[in-house]
Amino acid sequence: MDGHENEQHRTGDETSPERGRARRLTAWRPGHRLRRLGVVLALLAVTLGGIVIGTYAGGHVGTDIGPFRAELKLSPSLSGGTTVDIPPLGALLLDSHDGPAYLTVEVGSLDQGRTEALIDDPASISRASQSAVQDVRDGVMRLGLRTLASVVLATLLLAALVFRDVRRTAWAGGLALVVTAGSLGMAASTLRPQAIEEPRYEGLLVNAPAIVGDARRIANDYTKYAEQLQRLVGNVSKLYTTVSALPVVQPSPGTTRVLHVSDIHLNPTGWQLIRTVVEQFGIDVVVDTGDMTDWGSEPEASFVGSIGLLKKPYVFIRGNHDSPRTAAAVAQQPNAIVLNDSVTTVGGLTIAGIGDPRFTPDKETSPAGSGLTSAVADQVIGAGEQLAATIDKSPRKVDIALIHDPASAGPLSGDCPLVLSGHTHSRQVSKLPQVEGKQPTTLMVQGSTGGAGLRGLEGEKPTPLTMTVLYFDQQKLLQAYDEITVGGTGQSQVNLERHVIRDPAKGDQVPVTPTPTRGPSESPSPGTTTLSPTPTS
Repeated sequence: MDGHENEQHRTGDETSPERGRARRLTAWRPGHRLRRLGVVLALLAVTLGGIVIGTYAGGHVGTDIGPFRAELKLSPSLSGGTTVDIPPLGALLLDSHDGPAYLTVEVGSLDQGRTEALIDDPASISRASQSAVQDVRDGVMRLGLRTLASVVLATLLLAALVFRDVRRTAWAGGLALVVTAGSLGMAASTLRPQAIEEPRYEGLLVNAPAIVGDARRIANDYTKYAEQLQRLVGNVSKLYTTVSALPVVQPSPGTTRVLHVSDIHLNPTGWQLIRTVVEQFGIDVVVDTGDMTDWGSEPEASFVGSIGLLKKPYVFIRGNHDSPRTAAAVAQQPNAIVLNDSVTTVGGLTIAGIGDPRFTPDKETSPAGSGLTSAVADQVIGAGEQLAATIDKSPRKVDIALIHDPASAGPLSGDCPLVLSGHTHSRQVSKLPQVEGKQPTTLMVQGSTGGAGLRGLEGEKPTPLTMTVLYFDQQKLLQAYDEITVGGTGQSQVNLERHVIRDPAKGDQVPVTPTPTRGPSESPSPGTTTLSPTPTS
């Protein structure tokens, strides 16, 4: 009996209120609280570790933005923001958003197939410009979802290895989901689209507002021109039909037709216009007096691929925006000839040319050719003197000399009847001061066949696209030329001015323009004088 009573007594003790209170007091002892705190801290550490690992492991996605292949990456950050890497030029830093997520956009190489498609189909340029923003949005959305999934998975795996407890693993995964989704949501809610107008520059882009001039003004102007550009592209077939209907001069048998282009500055619309004129006017030779690119970088080198599509001899000299790499890419085209203080004969014409002695892909050299310092004058005049010496040594009479900057033309007076140049983005025709006892020399400065590229949007009016068809008789003298002008961005007007030279031996009746000379003082460039050729028919 006593044993049974004792057993009941012990059982009653275990279930008594006093016993429960004792257990709760034990749970709140300092050692037990520290253990709980350790579990919470471990849970937070594992969650943060999973977020970092998951973000770096899965927070990247490749996407197509127009003809470019881009890589989007997310990384943890305290202040937020965006970096746009443009190898090898540098980077743009944008204060685009707040929050603990940093976006990096690395612009990769041009896709050759898509680039050629843009050049071949003008309507696709419009579609690409419309879809570019949507491409970025879709890429960022996919990046966010991929990062979220990668973070949760990494956190679950890390928590399972550390805790080996289902409940704690689930807590870590849920916490990672909440923190990551909240971070992405905060970045989205603080997005500042206007940050694109106020970037900071790194690398070669440090000099550049040079790449775009006044970024804010161009951004505003481009918004204004976007709708007009849409209309131009929409009516492109009509525009080219207009060009096709232009009257072509009926030259005598044996005439050589040369198309002079210059300063395309990466504008694919320029290539379309060149191809149309080459086909319609029966061009024999195309000569390019430089600045095909803007920065002469490796990604830009793919732009020269359209030369091969012309299937005509293409004679090129390097401009101050073209690097040796650009010239090498041009030389690889099957129908291209690159001149650098050298002479070639093509289409029956003997052509001498020299590249610009400078490589200044920023705006230290004004596109208008003004502010010609004595040091720059010595440099460009020296190039003209070097080419003149090469022409004097040539066993064949040189018919055309090619230079990029008209400031190089002075030393060539009397060495050949015609000098072609570009650089100033302003078309003009003039005579060089005649050297006694030598033949007269005409200087023809071409405008921009690419409408000056992005620079064409800097002024109040867009820069027109210009090119000239030159007609040479059997004696290889210029007998006529057609100046073709297409309205700049957003404009679709096409004009042609015909000039027939009554005395090819003496050249066109145009004013004489002085050229810069060596000396300590600054001299005006040919681009600073406004000349208007007088059409004779």
